[in-house]
Amino acid sequence: MPSAKVMLNGKVLAESKETVIVEGNHYFPPGSVKQEFFAENDRSTTCHWKGVASYFDVTADGKEASSAAWTYRDPSKAAERIKDYVSFYGHKVEIDG
Repeated sequence: MPSAKVMLNGKVLAESKETVIVEGNHYFPPGSVKQEFFAENDRSTTCHWKGVASYFDVTADGKEASSAAWTYRDPSKAAERIKDYVSFYGHKVEIDG
């Protein structure tokens, strides 16, 4: 599998050859995400089959993308394989892969 990469303002936020694609979104393994760019915020949403998503604001060299990334900390059984994986909104960051 080719590598997938997420960038903001020229900085790599996440990169992995082992993403999981769900509904067209790459979910990056927790170890492939550079935590120093992320700050969890109060936003959450609920997916009818995955569960509750928690969101992150992402900042790289002074450029911020609010709620640009999300994760499922306690997903439903059907979505267990993406537990703690992180996905991104392509209109807020650059996704290659």
